[in-house]
Amino acid sequence: MEDRIEGTPEVESHEPEHRHGYEAPEREPSDGHPRILILAALIVAVAVVGAGWMVTHPRAVAFDQTYQAVLLNNGQVYFGRLEGYGTSNPVLREVYYVQTIVNEKKEQSNILLKRGKEWHGPDRMYINPLQIVFVEPVGPTSRVYELIRDLKLQR
Repeated sequence: MEDRIEGTPEVESHEPEHRHGYEAPEREPSDGHPRILILAALIVAVAVVGAGWMVTHPRAVAFDQTYQAVLLNNGQVYFGRLEGYGTSNPVLREVYYVQTIVNEKKEQSNILLKRGKEWHGPDRMYINPLQIVFVEPVGPTSRVYELIRDLKLQR
């Protein structure tokens, strides 16, 4: 008598393989690639919009001194608190300018005047940025700073 062990033919099972002791690696959903493409396109779009906004909305220069000297291309110099420099709408507040006076002896002297006494009583100047030649800080130990301080004390 022969001892024979017959193997049973393997039947394809519809049960998950992990029940048989073998775990197949999990598959990524087939729709993962479109999600990545959409996310990448969204990131690129946000970067483009952000860069466009930064170009069209430049940031103003921050000054470390209280007052600035602003030379315009017509040769006129104004002193004051410059805001928005580097943008399309710079504003000079608390505006001062130098006026030259000639006395009877034909001697010249310069005085610093504050704008605002004119008929229209301006309290600021909106300056065309294309007219600005340069801007310099007015140092706290400068003669202009001292004259501004003196004018403010006279009020």
